[in-house]
Amino acid sequence: MSEENYQQVIDALQDLIDETQSTLERFETAGMVEKMPKDYDRLLGILDDAVKQQRSHTLAMLQLPVEGPMTGEGE
Repeated sequence: MSEENYQQVIDALQDLIDETQSTLERFETAGMVEKMPKDYDRLLGILDDAVKQQRSHTLAMLQLPVEGPMTGEGE
């Protein structure tokens, strides 16, 4: 996977994280946590999974070999 591909996945996961956090906040504000605890737990699971995946992709991207003038590669 290229750095660009990793970044696209990381950005898409960030969008999912942001949307899920927003939904969780609306759930809490509306008092739906008590009325729909299973759905709230599912949202927490989605958030947890997205954060873990984003972290994994970030670490993988950081381990890519450096290319460019300093390494003599990529020219």
